[in-house]
Amino acid sequence: MSASPPAASAGGVSTLTKTLPLLRVSILLLIAAIGFSSRLFSVIRFESIIHEFDPWFNYRSTQYMAKHGLYAFWNWFDERSWYPLGRVVGGTVYPGLMVTATAMHRVLHALNYPVSIRDICVMIAPMFSGLTALATYLFTREVCNATAGLFAALFIAVAPGYISRSVAGAYDYEGIAIFILMLCFYLWLRAVRTGSALFAVSAALVYFYMVATWGGYVFIINMVPLHACVLTLMGRFTNRLYVAYCTFYAVGTLAAMQIPFVGFQPTSTSEHMASLGTFGLMQVMAFAQLVRGYLPADQFRALLRLLVVGGVAVLVTVFVGLTTVGLISPWNGRFYSLWDTGYAKKHIPIIASVSEHQPTAWSSLFFDLQLLMVLFPAGIYFCFSRLRDSELFVVIYALFASYFAGVMVRLVLTLTPVVCVSGGIAMAHLLRAYGAARVRPSLDPAPATPAPSRRGGLAQLAVLGSLFGVIVVFMFHSTWVTSEAYSSPSVVLASRRPDGSNLIIDDFRDAYYWLRKNTAPDAKILSWWDYGYQITGFSNRTVLVDNNTWNNTHIATVGKVLASNEDTAYGVLRQLDVDYVLVVFGGLVGYSGDDLNKFLWMIRIAQGVYPQEVQESSFFTSNGEYRTDDNATPTMRDSLMYKLSYYRFNEALQGQATDRVRNSRAPSKPIQLDTLDEAMTSSHWIVRIYQVKQPDNLGRSLHKAAGFDRKQK
Repeated sequence: MSASPPAASAGGVSTLTKTLPLLRVSILLLIAAIGFSSRLFSVIRFESIIHEFDPWFNYRSTQYMAKHGLYAFWNWFDERSWYPLGRVVGGTVYPGLMVTATAMHRVLHALNYPVSIRDICVMIAPMFSGLTALATYLFTREVCNATAGLFAALFIAVAPGYISRSVAGAYDYEGIAIFILMLCFYLWLRAVRTGSALFAVSAALVYFYMVATWGGYVFIINMVPLHACVLTLMGRFTNRLYVAYCTFYAVGTLAAMQIPFVGFQPTSTSEHMASLGTFGLMQVMAFAQLVRGYLPADQFRALLRLLVVGGVAVLVTVFVGLTTVGLISPWNGRFYSLWDTGYAKKHIPIIASVSEHQPTAWSSLFFDLQLLMVLFPAGIYFCFSRLRDSELFVVIYALFASYFAGVMVRLVLTLTPVVCVSGGIAMAHLLRAYGAARVRPSLDPAPATPAPSRRGGLAQLAVLGSLFGVIVVFMFHSTWVTSEAYSSPSVVLASRRPDGSNLIIDDFRDAYYWLRKNTAPDAKILSWWDYGYQITGFSNRTVLVDNNTWNNTHIATVGKVLASNEDTAYGVLRQLDVDYVLVVFGGLVGYSGDDLNKFLWMIRIAQGVYPQEVQESSFFTSNGEYRTDDNATPTMRDSLMYKLSYYRFNEALQGQATDRVRNSRAPSKPIQLDTLDEAMTSSHWIVRIYQVKQPDNLGRSLHKAAGFDRKQK
């Protein structure tokens, strides 16, 4: 009779063990559904629309690929951008995102599901969020266990740091890149653990997918060799590591070179040299292992030191020599800006002008990660407690991602996955420590322990209840952040009236639609580069510059036009065949992202190319203030940007206009335009479009610009 209870208990455990796989799958499906649904606020509140700026180029490119095919896409010359230069799209873009969306479109149509390419582009990031949760589960299970994997999947599904780049409508590379990143890292760890060439090849192919999708592939091709190098220096070199890394590097590099935009960069740029150096180190270590059995221990150690030191010396010498002669490209400005936060502002203002390239404030980290900021160091501590090969990878990943996220706001995205993984590991260990292991032994087996006392059981329940309570708070926080901060399209602004009701400001789309319907098909639009992709995507009109920012001189020329007086600007406008000038002005409604707030960056970029014609100091008052009211400097008041922003603003409000962005009175003196005519001002004055006068209609201003006066003639 005494043997019956254990048998029943064993039967219960056996039943639980059999149902656990189905339970995990069900939980993962629910997590994927949560991740997908939490990214739909923008579609529910507004409509199915592409967000931001870069996604509009991606959407336009996908439309072209879906209509004309991949081969035509490779050879597509886009005459609508960078007038009069144009752009060869196929050789200057990562096509993975477009190929993915086009493939989904064709598969769905083959299944007789007539979904539009726009809806696929809008929904692709939420759909991939579910796959990201699965990849994060697999990665975390490889590092710790299934319990940690489930928590990590839940965290990545709702973490604002990832959602900020993957809401519905955010049709950009990052929407699918995080899934690729985590899947590649998972396959790499499996390859290192098993020594399987199959897993290494799989990791290389996923890496190829990343190369085709996002420039952030450089993070992978530096993280993987760094992990292999650290393992080797720690004395953990094995045949499994040799097979895994050499297979990954060889296959991955050859595959990456098939992308036209990448080409021979894996063998000719400094960003890829760490992977090549580690490949050489692997060969040195393999040779040392080969001769180890044929030499005495003392001679072997001496040979090993000679090989390692000599190999490193040779690699460094060759690298410096090839860089000196130009066969290896040096580090670019973006790399230097990661190590020197002031480098871009001094040398490459166009990089520093982008808000997402600014250093990250602590408040932003807590805003995007909240509870995970507390669990993150706990998870890293638990990784250190054992520090197996997989856990060492997490530590290295966390170290470098934390640094880069602190340097640049945009890179919080790459930090979020490892924070979620560490948070999952911390939760798994906490559950195990407080008795959850005895409830579900097959998830995380633990040695049998004596039954807790009643007081101890209450303490365990209190701790576990607190843990799940803060997770619920984290879920509410993530949902609120997603809803309020990351689900508003940049082309549709939302505000609140004094009575609390919503006010939708649709000035951007109104202005772009006006351009499409009221301008000639071959009209050329000059604006700051921020709006280039949107103008081309919405209006199908030619722009001088756009968000690709590949030609600093062309952008500086646009900055010079906006910073110059009207006569000088008109001469350049005529040279560039500009028909319309578009500026964004937020003074009426308090829209802080307008062009006057960006104007200093336009001046700095223009000054870098035209130092004699544009000088930043002339736009500041004698006491160093940047003023836009009646106390603005003469250079500021004469600039085209100033005139186009404030033209008729004070008069329209009966002389009582206030610039709500800069909290100052509008210029009291009426502004006169001689070379441009106001063509369209949106209902909230956010977008203002001016038509450039033709010489026949210019009158006296044309004679002034040409250098002589009508009376003198």
